[in-house]
Amino acid sequence: MAQRTDWNPYLRSQFEQPYWSKLQDFIRSERLSAAVYPPEDQVFAALHWTALSDVKVVILGQDPYHGPGQAHGLSFSVPEGVAIPPSLQNIFKELRDDLGVPIPSSGNLQRWADQGVLLLNATLTVRGGTAGSHQKHGWEPFTDEVIRVVNDHAAPSVFILWGSYARRKSELIDSSRHAIVESPHPSPLSAHRGFLGSRPFSRANHALEAMGRSPVDWSLA
Repeated sequence: MAQRTDWNPYLRSQFEQPYWSKLQDFIRSERLSAAVYPPEDQVFAALHWTALSDVKVVILGQDPYHGPGQAHGLSFSVPEGVAIPPSLQNIFKELRDDLGVPIPSSGNLQRWADQGVLLLNATLTVRGGTAGSHQKHGWEPFTDEVIRVVNDHAAPSVFILWGSYARRKSELIDSSRHAIVESPHPSPLSAHRGFLGSRPFSRANHALEAMGRSPVDWSLA
């Protein structure tokens, strides 16, 4: 994993906050009593793969996949060889329909991360088999701060917000400086209510080009 360190000056103060020690105690306790995903060395993968100075696009997820071997620290992504989850299948369908990109055989989105797509979940860990189980234990103040850091210190970027949870984060974003691309969530429950056909990838690239930045190559082949 590529180690990116330019987040540290902006996030270091969070490690001194009361919520942080409580969060770490909670996660240690969870790991002693249950499977917790992703593995400990991949919890901060989104920040390790994508430097603040490289951020072009933020894709915000809610929490990691909760099945064995699925989560590896990048929102919506799964490692090579892992079955592609339904939400990601819909993302790939929209990618095909939007840009003509062939549907990939792998759900690993590291190629996006390497190009400046910050694949950030609002909650960075989850108990195996229990979606949302680590929400409201302290991750949200930290990841909200990550969003604020991008808002305040990154070059003009595009925030892709899928679903009502992610869209509420728009209050942290200065839309006069950054672009926001919103739609319903790609999950099977909501994809047909406006995610499919929303063209987020071409919209993001058009916004980047309007900002004078190079577009993302969204292909994963």
